[in-house]
Amino acid sequence: MPTGCLGALGLLVGFVFLMITLLFGAMKKSEVYRVALETAQAHAKVQAALGTPVEDGLIFSGNINVTPTSGDADFAIPIKGPQAKGTIFAVASKSAGKWTFSTLEVEVSGAAETDRITLLK
Repeated sequence: MPTGCLGALGLLVGFVFLMITLLFGAMKKSEVYRVALETAQAHAKVQAALGTPVEDGLIFSGNINVTPTSGDADFAIPIKGPQAKGTIFAVASKSAGKWTFSTLEVEVSGAAETDRITLLK
């Protein structure tokens, strides 16, 4: 009896882990996530603050809603480099198939919120 319960619990945990992995994987493959991350990775001030290479974390927070021609996104991506950690904050909207960021900033861990690195031109 205990083995059956442990097996069922193991299957449930495995299923939940699989669903979370698939969900985060799909969101990480989205264009808006990729553009935000690549922009931060290529930015000289982010590289100076975190070191290189700059990599994303496993789990991020926020949401991305997409249709073929429109969408919106508001999320935070944990990032790290050899020198420090940080967070990318992104807010974007998609219209006529094109993403436009209204916010794209990096906050370096330990720095004041007012010292965020702005990635928008």
